Amino acid sequence: MKANASSFASIVGEENAVCWENIEFSRKERILQAIMPGIVPSCIVYPHTTEQLAQAIAQAHRNNWRVLTCGSGSKLNWGGLATYVDVVISTERINQLIEHAVGDLTVTVEAGMKFSNLQAILALHRQFLALDPTAPESATIGGIISTTDTNSLRQRYGSVRDQLLGITFVRADGQIAKAGGRVVKNVAGYDLMKLFTGSYATLGVISQATFRVYPLPEISGTVVLTGTALAISQAAETLRGSALTPTQADLLSSQLMSNLGLGKGLGLIARFQSIVESVKEQSNRLLEVGEKLGLQATIYSAADEADLWHRLREQMHSDVTESEITCKVGVLPTAAVEVLTSVEMGLIHIGSGLGVLRVEAESQVVKMRSLCESNSGFLTILSAPIALKQKIDVWGYTGNALQIMRGIKEQFDGKNILSPGRFLAGI
Repeated sequence: MKANASSFASIVGEENAVCWENIEFSRKERILQAIMPGIVPSCIVYPHTTEQLAQAIAQAHRNNWRVLTCGSGSKLNWGGLATYVDVVISTERINQLIEHAVGDLTVTVEAGMKFSNLQAILALHRQFLALDPTAPESATIGGIISTTDTNSLRQRYGSVRDQLLGITFVRADGQIAKAGGRVVKNVAGYDLMKLFTGSYATLGVISQATFRVYPLPEISGTVVLTGTALAISQAAETLRGSALTPTQADLLSSQLMSNLGLGKGLGLIARFQSIVESVKEQSNRLLEVGEKLGLQATIYSAADEADLWHRLREQMHSDVTESEITCKVGVLPTAAVEVLTSVEMGLIHIGSGLGVLRVEAESQVVKMRSLCESNSGFLTILSAPIALKQKIDVWGYTGNALQIMRGIKEQFDGKNILSPGRFLAGI
């Protein structure tokens, strides 16, 4: 028996259980980017509460219906293609603020809240969530966790996993469960937050999350260094080994630098955010490093700085065409310059060695994956034409933990109804 909208109408209401033929075209397009060709789900369901979400998942579990879960759908084109989908369940209408403990620097929100809305709420108290997702205006909190979507701010604040304190989620059988808490210090135990982060909703469906938050910095300034690969590599090494504390620090490929109008050659971009004196002192120290290495140096502040970081995000993500391929990479930080000199469009964080590349051909994916793996790293395809994802292993995993991962999937979702095929090795 195939899922249909009427099966869920008694749970969420008829207006929140929409037949496939009545779904808006743009949403259909995003959904089809996440599933194998020829597969069409029967409907999309929009729960408004965790309880409704649990009932909807339980309904699917009873009937062995395969479920593709999403938030706003801004990253549905990432990851592997779902092998079969009966129903799409979206959490974007489970989007309320649960608690903002201003003094404790924590916030608890429902998974469907948009990142931009949460930042606006926190800004009223001079606080912010130290993540910078790919699509900040449309990304939901649940989607950010499921895809571990953060970028340059990891230099200072770490990854999504480092800032997540607790979650409420719905198991594959429809039961509601919790992990972690609402305080920064928590008891020891099995860390389900880390397990769920980056799992592409294959283990459960997150409905609430608690994060640590930070005070907004007083001022911000960005230094851009431009020049030869050798000099940029030396500048990055010096910055990594120094006492300077940039909140964001990335190496940029030559084509990316050119597109941004920042000069010829590779680039290093570093952002300092603190009190006025600290930002000025740290910026000047990095400028001195650049001068000694013969690099072109520029400082950006205020509106010019905000515009620069906005354009950088757009260059790496927003303007991607259907034929282009976006990849997440990870290498030893010392190998970042070698990788960036082998690709036209790329960005790699100087501290973690994680980054994003944009290429246009299958051969480039194979070449760059080989280069990353030779430098103790990896290359995972995020977005690409469906035909390419059918042909090339999206994840490219070469580790020895597949048996453990499959065992975990079996424990959490024995019927394999949650986003089947989206994670590595068809999990």
